[in-house]
Amino acid sequence: MPTLVEIAHERSNLDEASLEHLNSLLSEWGMLADFCFADMLLYLPTRDSQFIVAAQVRAATGQTLYDTDLVGVVADTNERVMIDDAYKSAKLITGEIKVEMIAEPINLMAIPVRFGDRIIAVLTREWSQRTGRKPGQLERTYLAIFEVFAKMISTGLFPFDGRGADATVAPRVGDGVVVLDADTRVRYASPNAVSAMHRVGISANAVGQTLAELGIAETAARHAFERLEPVVEEFEQTTDVTLLTRTIPTLKRTGRQVSVTGGVVLLRDVSELRRRDRLLLTKDATIREIHHRVKNNLQTISSLLRLQVRRLKSEEAISAITESVRRIRTIALVHETLSREAGEDIAFIEIVRPLLRLVEEGLQSADRPVKFSVIGDGGRLPATIATPLSVVILELLQNAVDHGFPEGSKGGSVLVTLGQSDDGQLSVRVIDNGQGLKSDFEMAKVTGLGLSIVRTLVTTELAGTIQMRAATVADSTKELKIERAGDGTVVDLKIPIVGEK
Repeated sequence: MPTLVEIAHERSNLDEASLEHLNSLLSEWGMLADFCFADMLLYLPTRDSQFIVAAQVRAATGQTLYDTDLVGVVADTNERVMIDDAYKSAKLITGEIKVEMIAEPINLMAIPVRFGDRIIAVLTREWSQRTGRKPGQLERTYLAIFEVFAKMISTGLFPFDGRGADATVAPRVGDGVVVLDADTRVRYASPNAVSAMHRVGISANAVGQTLAELGIAETAARHAFERLEPVVEEFEQTTDVTLLTRTIPTLKRTGRQVSVTGGVVLLRDVSELRRRDRLLLTKDATIREIHHRVKNNLQTISSLLRLQVRRLKSEEAISAITESVRRIRTIALVHETLSREAGEDIAFIEIVRPLLRLVEEGLQSADRPVKFSVIGDGGRLPATIATPLSVVILELLQNAVDHGFPEGSKGGSVLVTLGQSDDGQLSVRVIDNGQGLKSDFEMAKVTGLGLSIVRTLVTTELAGTIQMRAATVADSTKELKIERAGDGTVVDLKIPIVGEK
């Protein structure tokens, strides 16, 4: 379905400022349709002197006339007369039209949309007396509200200029409506609004009283009237009750003077939503505290193992426990980062950077300096992926130092690159410019503990793939230079992440 902007660019001569005004109108017209219980269509004038439907909305409070999508349809001769009359006269025009497939005549109100000093479009309200709601106090009040907004549209006072208030987070007409006069005195309260006020302890008849007299915070209404724009405000009426309100001033233009005639307050009791939000915040804080305690416990285990190393004399035992300490510290890094993050996902780069520092501190020596760097960030990953993958990267970094830059070598560089592909895979590459692989190396025949851990975690726990090969000159980057083929090692990991979050 084409958008308003697409239709306007293709068929009309409207400028960008006019389109922005119309988009602001469309952000509000769900409310307008609910107030008038009818379908609404937005017609744009075309370059060939016709009118085309650029947008359509159905009311949540009434029955629709049109089951089909009318966007892109050109107004026929039947509708054209009234729409053209409203466009040229800049006045509201009402009448009847005949619509194919509908037996009885359809009522139509054509509302000119003013922007600045000219009419840029026509908004129509279309309804049937047969399928419309039976008139009562609520219906009469809502239609009167709609007529006020229709006049504001035709005089350029609606939608509002400036920042206004975000209508997407505001209450809807069906949540509850309170009509105010210019002194914030209640003229009407819908049944749902009355029910919402009863839930916050306001049982008195609201009509005739100001918001302040009712015990409802009226700062939002005062600010809306002073600024001449809508104001959304959420306030705790009691410790257990929270109200969300959106106050929309109704305006009147007299010459160049704009005055406030009253306002409409959309009111919603969001107590249950906020209670759930507080529960979620509590749950999130609890989860972060658990990660913090796990991190502390892992650090305690690391400290105990380091104390044990001091009592050992076997070089093999010392090396094994030192490697275990390094792996435990890696897992602790993940939990430390999760203890600071909101939610269950983690920015993986926040793990990789301290991991590189950990390797630098533990594996580097003055006689073989090794530079570690990272490119990319890998996005956000769930802990179920981040934890084993961190251990994998640690083992690959340690393997690169131990085998690529043995004691007595001149040192070099190790580069980690991270990225996510469009097919939902995380790509990790660890490349070094050290001594390279032996000619008879085969990943499947590896028996060393480090690479065995890598192979098991990647293929089993992460359901990914691993490839390990000798580097070539083509693998060179700005951060790492490969002088000739065979100088260095490249390890490529592919980890599926779609569906994990």
